[in-house]
Amino acid sequence: MKSLIQGEKVKIQDYISEQEIEVTIALNSAMTVDISCFGLDEKRQLSDDRYMIFYNQMNSPENSLQMIANSNGKGRFKVDLNKVPTSIKTMVFTAAIDGEGVMSQISSGFISFADRNGEQLRYDFTSLNFNKERAIIFAELYFRDSWRINVIGSGFDGGLSALLKHFGGEEVKTAETLQNDLQTSNSSVAAPEVSSKKISLEKKMEQKAPAILSLAKKAAISLKKVGLESHCAKVALCLDISGSMSSLYRSGKMQEFAEKILALGCKFDDDGSIDLFLFGSKAHEAGDMSINNFDGFVSRTLKKYPLEGGTHYGKAIKMIRDFYAPGFKQSGLPVYVMFVTDGAPFDRDYTKKQLSEASHEPIFWQFMAIGKSKKDVISNGGRFFARLAASDFTFLEELDTMSGRYVDNANFFSVENPSQISDDHLYDLLMSEYPNWLKEARQKSIL
Repeated sequence: MKSLIQGEKVKIQDYISEQEIEVTIALNSAMTVDISCFGLDEKRQLSDDRYMIFYNQMNSPENSLQMIANSNGKGRFKVDLNKVPTSIKTMVFTAAIDGEGVMSQISSGFISFADRNGEQLRYDFTSLNFNKERAIIFAELYFRDSWRINVIGSGFDGGLSALLKHFGGEEVKTAETLQNDLQTSNSSVAAPEVSSKKISLEKKMEQKAPAILSLAKKAAISLKKVGLESHCAKVALCLDISGSMSSLYRSGKMQEFAEKILALGCKFDDDGSIDLFLFGSKAHEAGDMSINNFDGFVSRTLKKYPLEGGTHYGKAIKMIRDFYAPGFKQSGLPVYVMFVTDGAPFDRDYTKKQLSEASHEPIFWQFMAIGKSKKDVISNGGRFFARLAASDFTFLEELDTMSGRYVDNANFFSVENPSQISDDHLYDLLMSEYPNWLKEARQKSIL
């Protein structure tokens, strides 16, 4: 049995060979807690309320999703992946408090995934994972080439009503529990959703991740300088795990840098997380780094994905493109990719091909090399000076100026040491070309 961590994503076929899966949720709490599952369409919306499976509707129409056991704080579902209609792309497993109380009052809980041979995957949590939330999203089954599991482990301040609103569902008069969970008036519901979510995120950061909040405030200053203080985007961090990066990981410098990018992600999006990708000889999806799991996240990730020989940018770029492609039309949000390396790739032609093709997509690629280069940057009176040293990163400089792209979708700079740039300077650098790309991408209908 494999233990999962918050933010981890796995392919079901790597652990469960069968198409019938039993999902069990259990919370140890004296409160009244309702367990439910939402079957969502490709836009992550509950477009068919027959796929909200809970105590009052325990089967989907074709029995692809069934609630086979239900009691206070506990629920067991049977999922038949062969029967899931093509309109359902994601199944989200949740819990919501009915009545008074918050999720920090639970003592412990888990969600597990089993086949006929028993429990194969499991995520455990305690009250320390939550604060004033009244609803939790435990995990989701989602389809991207194959069925996968994404461990969410985060909550909503509202109850079941907030979950319904989040997934585009509507309250019904016969569901009294939904009305009891509704804690806001009609006037407050009409307030801008993004603003209220970001305020809620800042409160969580203040409690769970004050260091990330401090960094986010610095990022906000740089965003305001370029008129992007209200901008929304997804943020990804792609890290080189070739053997030459070893000292940077051991020293904790890459953890520190990842936290700075997480802070930027918290300003661009309200989910409090960024997607992490790794590359060496292979490319890897490494899950979500969030305000709930950021402490020691990079070290834990390297235990799962040890350093590799070889450096292949192209494989990582292809993986990231494939990862975000299904969501382009759904969200309308651009993707900001922070791509960090300390050496030239083995797959230069393939890398150029991937970046050129990606120029038609709403993804901006910010490359940062660690080492000496003509594009080393230092701060002096608010200006950036290029060092005169000979370049070790001529290929990245070529990517930065490469012709034949639909739009200029990349930028590059380098530093000898990722800790040498002040936080303010770093965030200014990250916004040096992104605003121009946004403008051009809109003009050419990429966004």
